[in-house]
Amino acid sequence: MSDVIPFWIAGTPAHGHDPLEVSHPHDRTPVGRTTHAGPEQVEAAVGAAHAVRHETAALPVHARAAALDHVARRILDRSEELARLITAENGKPIRWARAEVARAASVFRLAAENARTWSGEVQRLDTESAAEGRLAYTVRVPRGPVLAITPFNFPLNLVAHKVAPAIAVGAPVVVKPAPKTPLSALLLGELLAETALPAGAVSVVNVPDSAAPDLVADPRLPVISFTGSGPVGARIRAAVPQKHVTLELGGNAAVVVCEDWSDTPYAAGRIATFANYQGGQSCVGVQRVYVHRSRLEEVRTAIVAAVESLGVGDPTDEATQVGPLINEESARRVEAWVEEAVDAGATILTGGRREGTTYAPTVLEDVPVDAKVSCEEVFGPVLLIHPVDSVDEAFALVNDSRYGLQAGVFTHDLRVAFRAQRELEVGGVVIGDAPSYRADQMPYGGTKESGEGREGVRFAMTDFTYDRVMVLTGLPL
Repeated sequence: MSDVIPFWIAGTPAHGHDPLEVSHPHDRTPVGRTTHAGPEQVEAAVGAAHAVRHETAALPVHARAAALDHVARRILDRSEELARLITAENGKPIRWARAEVARAASVFRLAAENARTWSGEVQRLDTESAAEGRLAYTVRVPRGPVLAITPFNFPLNLVAHKVAPAIAVGAPVVVKPAPKTPLSALLLGELLAETALPAGAVSVVNVPDSAAPDLVADPRLPVISFTGSGPVGARIRAAVPQKHVTLELGGNAAVVVCEDWSDTPYAAGRIATFANYQGGQSCVGVQRVYVHRSRLEEVRTAIVAAVESLGVGDPTDEATQVGPLINEESARRVEAWVEEAVDAGATILTGGRREGTTYAPTVLEDVPVDAKVSCEEVFGPVLLIHPVDSVDEAFALVNDSRYGLQAGVFTHDLRVAFRAQRELEVGGVVIGDAPSYRADQMPYGGTKESGEGREGVRFAMTDFTYDRVMVLTGLPL
């Protein structure tokens, strides 16, 4: 089975009997073969994580940090290989795949840095006479092994955002990568196996989505970190209310272009790029654009021009900025949603065409508020433009959504910026840029149906742990 890519059970390569073929979304050519783990192999991975949970938690900080630093270096050593693998299995243009690889290396580096500074808190208790001579020492300890369920759209970096914080706090982790894009996660498993982490600290297993509920229900995995669709996240949360569940779900991210914004080409370029850069398959990709009516014609013209300038096509081409969707089913769904909006009165300003798995970057206006492309997560290269007469109206429309992940506000007015942070019902507000901006060290997550909990290395470390206090008595304070 030399040409079959292994999965990883407790740091050891393994193969199953059920084949998993991975093909290129652009032209459906085969790009790699692996296998699904059998029930006994899944049991071995979960059992190993459970068995080493105390050993992993007791691992010295320098050992955790050394493992994380090693993986960061090895990702960079194999960066071009990883980037081309992401492009092959995901269809992401090579320029964006390289950016994803660089970010994944940064996540492991940040986790190593945070592991070294992750410390406890000392608190004197003799504020009352009854507690004289007592001192509390509080540390955060792992809740237990983590089940990390990751999506197809960032097949390396979103795995890194779950694995690296788990290692940093001393929690074993079992990764279930997306069946459509498992290959880059499996290569990451290879790099993790090179470290001196305890056997069982990390497993990367291919599990069909149909078998995932058994993993979710396993009591030996008390922490679930899931990134994916809203309906699946809701089912997970309902199925295991006793577990600690972190959900990074969908969005239909909005941008507000205020009357005072002076640099229209910049705003238009950022909006166009980040509505389309992953084929629109980003939960913080631009979907709704609210423009002050006094600037509408200027901004609309600039956005359409910027969208039409994007290179579309073969994702291995260095000039390509917009590649295919993950499969033809997804592209057909986007096509149907746009047609539905047009039938309801929307106008296509550019785009609106599908060729196989590729849907042309599309700009719509006059979209009814109840059209799917407005109120659902389109997860495709489609944005809509809507005029507003005030900041009040714009912010109300941003909030008129079941989702609340991130929003962007193009303004030079600090009062509007702070008002946006105060009033917009989202996990993150980006001023002067598109909502798609994410620094890997900042807190990232949403509200409403966009999820619960936070990623961002140190924030995920907090999510994976809980406070444990020790009281020392009889001290000469």
